[in-house]
Amino acid sequence: MSSYVTGSVIKKLREEKKLTQRELSDAIGVSDKAISKWETGRGLPDSALLDPLAKALGVSIAELLTGECVKNNNVASNLLRSKFYVCPVCGNVIHTMGEGMISCCGITLPVLEGEAMDDDHTIQIERVENEHYITLHHPMTKSHYISFIAYVTSNKIEMVKLYPEGAAETRFLIRGHGLIYCYCNQHGLVQTRI
Repeated sequence: MSSYVTGSVIKKLREEKKLTQRELSDAIGVSDKAISKWETGRGLPDSALLDPLAKALGVSIAELLTGECVKNNNVASNLLRSKFYVCPVCGNVIHTMGEGMISCCGITLPVLEGEAMDDDHTIQIERVENEHYITLHHPMTKSHYISFIAYVTSNKIEMVKLYPEGAAETRFLIRGHGLIYCYCNQHGLVQTRI
């Protein structure tokens, strides 16, 4: 049961939040005796209570389960420090302005590391009037394709979702210097400066 929430974690988080057992119990709809039992190790919260318990304590479910709170050290929120995460189950694409603890479909997602272009993932950028026309000569089959292309500058991000059997291309209005990211579902994230 080491992967389940412990009473000492609940007590520590409750005290940090300056809540009494009664206040916490009222917030999640259980008795204060239940909270006492959890904190003394004589019982555990039902899994259906993990979400409301985490919300009442001001942490994520992952933080509640591990007892390790994630502190945000990225106070600048610089878009050029963008990170991308892709769920292998549902294909969700998640963007953050720095590394985080991201999960989807019950899986903690690793941050995608942007690699330099290679021969199979060459990003071509052509200026057409006031737009960047981005293309990749890349397969777009159901099993091997470019999932998204993103244009990140210091103050804005644009992302275009692509689909198998479509074209690996898009257009972005020119906004200045930044980064172009392309995600291949088999080989990962590639990037280039623009």
